[in-house]
Amino acid sequence: MTRPLSLPLLCRPARDRREPLAVQVYRDLLAAVRDGRLADGATLPSSRAAADELGLSRSTINTAYDLLRAEGVIAIRRGAVPRVVGPALVPRKPAVPVPRAVSNRGERLSRTPRATATPETGIMAPGEPDEALFPADEWARALRRAARRSHGAVASYADPWGVPALRRILAHRLQVDRGIAATPDRILITTGTQSSLALAAQVLTDTGDVAALEDPGYLGARVAFQGAGLTPAPIPVDAEGAIPDAVPRDARLIYLTPSNQYPTGARLSHARRAALLQHARDTGALILEDDYDSEFLWRGREIAALSASAQGGETIYLGTAAKVLMPALRIGWMVVPPDLVAPFRVAQRNLGLMANLHAQIALAEMMETGRYRAQLKRIARTYEARGHALAEALSSVKGLSVRPPDGGVQLTARFGNGRSEASTLAALAAQGFRPARLSAYCLNADRTGLVIGFADATPKRIETFVRVLSAVQ
Repeated sequence: MTRPLSLPLLCRPARDRREPLAVQVYRDLLAAVRDGRLADGATLPSSRAAADELGLSRSTINTAYDLLRAEGVIAIRRGAVPRVVGPALVPRKPAVPVPRAVSNRGERLSRTPRATATPETGIMAPGEPDEALFPADEWARALRRAARRSHGAVASYADPWGVPALRRILAHRLQVDRGIAATPDRILITTGTQSSLALAAQVLTDTGDVAALEDPGYLGARVAFQGAGLTPAPIPVDAEGAIPDAVPRDARLIYLTPSNQYPTGARLSHARRAALLQHARDTGALILEDDYDSEFLWRGREIAALSASAQGGETIYLGTAAKVLMPALRIGWMVVPPDLVAPFRVAQRNLGLMANLHAQIALAEMMETGRYRAQLKRIARTYEARGHALAEALSSVKGLSVRPPDGGVQLTARFGNGRSEASTLAALAAQGFRPARLSAYCLNADRTGLVIGFADATPKRIETFVRVLSAVQ
């Protein structure tokens, strides 16, 4: 049965108007029928219900309904609610769409290079952990405990830059694991690396400023910088990482992935680390160090973060729980120089880039109890084995140049024989695989190939992937 319409949505009778109240109700309902808001078959409330809804007498409603019935607009039967009959008296005019355009900033933000790389998700997509390895039961228990506790002011609007417990444990972990002497007050908890990049670009630059970034490099950084109206300047990358001499002197921001260059996997050499830090000191630029998957390093001795060598606030450190746990948890962190803490905190709140309270507390608990580190060790062994298995299998494919990964959850396979990225991706997509095209990560670099995720690369998937790849000319 169709539910009667709510009359206050259609009628606005007022006692201070010259027309009788019954006539006002009649005219409002008649207009609703004529312009199509009341269609054929629509039901109206009974006179008693209508009187209650509008705060009028039942006799006033009955008079209005009688006028509508006399017009042939509604039908009234004993024991039934009134019903609209017949088509609208005047055909409803089609709405004329009003053209609207986004702003210049909106156009930049909505023009993303991500779509040119690969579909959003799928098997062996780069940068994605294996969801099957997510510690669902442990996370659920930690979330449940967090949700059941009272958290005082932070449950409202206090500490929008992150709950103290998480910032404290992160300061300790960054000191122990990455060599960064960061106090908790310098740490901001964000919704991930992308929001950290956007926040830094908004706070530290003006439209037209230059932002230098690795080429090929992370598309998210390019999106954040272009959205802020910055001019991207490519820094070529070779086997030792970003080339310092290629960084423009007028760059306000320098985006780097020194521990495991994305997407090539190169590790920034010590000499280049020192040169880039000196460049930042000389020019006043800020280095944005994206330590996105530093937990997964398998070659040689573990090295400290670039930010551990900063002496005068030359860097902003960016980290995330996306690879160890899951990107959808939307938790990241950034360590900013002391003199920038206050403006970053205010800007973060003004932009609404705050992470979920219970997720922060659950993550802090997992880190404090050691369960986070145990999860990391468990998946690191798995990812290392899968990465090397994929690299070994790809080495048998003609026309590919592949280097075993030193870390991370993806590797790059370069094309060297004129192989088409488009046809290769199409053949792989037909089997459910979603690697990315290497060329989409390039600004000036002339490289083609695939960026392949291996976090979910099981032996059967690797076998199928290589078979399809080998069959494509």
